[in-house]
Amino acid sequence: MSTNSMYAQMGVSDKVLVFGEKVLEDLRGQFSRIDAIAEHNQAKVIAAMQENNLAARHFNLSTGYGYDDEGRDNLENVYASVFHTEAALVRPQITCGTHALATALSANLLPGDELLSPVGKPYDTLEEVIGIRESACSLAEYGVSYRQVDLLDDGSFDWEGIRAAVNEKTKLVTIQRSKGYQMRPTFSVEQIGELIAFVKDIKPDVLVMVDNCYGEFVEELEPSDVGADMVVGSLIKNPGGGLAPTGGYIAGRKDLIERCGYRLTAPGLGREVGSNQGILTSFYQGLFLAPTVVSGAVKGAVFAAACYEKLGFRVIPASTEIRRDIIQAVELGSAEGMVAFCKGIQAAAPVDSYVTPIPAPMPGYESDVIMAAGAFVQGSSIELSADGPIRPPYAVYFQGGLTWYHAKLGILMSLQKMLEAGLIEL
Repeated sequence: MSTNSMYAQMGVSDKVLVFGEKVLEDLRGQFSRIDAIAEHNQAKVIAAMQENNLAARHFNLSTGYGYDDEGRDNLENVYASVFHTEAALVRPQITCGTHALATALSANLLPGDELLSPVGKPYDTLEEVIGIRESACSLAEYGVSYRQVDLLDDGSFDWEGIRAAVNEKTKLVTIQRSKGYQMRPTFSVEQIGELIAFVKDIKPDVLVMVDNCYGEFVEELEPSDVGADMVVGSLIKNPGGGLAPTGGYIAGRKDLIERCGYRLTAPGLGREVGSNQGILTSFYQGLFLAPTVVSGAVKGAVFAAACYEKLGFRVIPASTEIRRDIIQAVELGSAEGMVAFCKGIQAAAPVDSYVTPIPAPMPGYESDVIMAAGAFVQGSSIELSADGPIRPPYAVYFQGGLTWYHAKLGILMSLQKMLEAGLIEL
């Protein structure tokens, strides 16, 4: 049976297949550039593992307190080498990216300090962490104030607004690399470096934390290479390579990471405790695979942009733009469009393909959210998924795919469901 016959068996029509192949013809040059970045990052990861003498003994199980967990400590050294930082905290006890960010913020902000976001509104789940939306145990509840400077209408930094916002109370600047649930461009590492240099010129002792979620290994450099004091992310996104079943990381200056360890566990204990629970192999192997997995996800994002751009939908980033993260935003203009798109992604999944996604409330989000995610690791964003809040401009955020071929199938199925719903014509 041919590949197209198998696609047809899964419900993809000839119209969609022909349309997809025509779009792909113009993407070969971009795919070559993506492959070159993956090769660079693969070499970087292997070099980090070799530099830290990774050995089979580092995969051993630890339980209880986790004292003298050599594999855990070595993994953190590997992450520090990959991100070119002094230290790292990489733990299964960090439950998600938001938890990692909350740990880094609460560890390094004290009552009376001010947190500044020079890139506008943070990701939805951070609003309660900060206290923008009221929540128990927020930073605001502990006396940390917050200020933000919105981006200009063209998505660029408001340099003068940032200069005016930095004051004697400004302790930490947080920069969200990816767009989140916003229709703005993702920042390049170069742009982040310019912003870091600008705020540190105003106040040299200010700390800069970068929310690195969705961005790891998309470029050859990371924000820690251009002056970030901490970079923070989730292992069920890019750096876990689809194998890490949970976890998060914080990499950066040693003194800041030490404080993060105390916040994650307890004062006086810090990074000395925390058993690996037998999942270190998946952490190491996932990191090893991450550059290749990320490249497949990026190809999928480019393909999605090119397809929906051709059909007249607004997409961010455009199909021809250099990629800065794995997320592709597609503005579908209606709740019906979001539902149809997500039905297609779910139908292409290896897990729960028979499930129909519907909008529903989710913890940490103000609006109902629709999610399509038939993943081996629940909630994994490096696996093929699509989601978005049901609110104007009715944009869906597509990301992931452990292989390029799965990402391709997901996009084809989304087109099929949109076609069947009468929302597009081919």
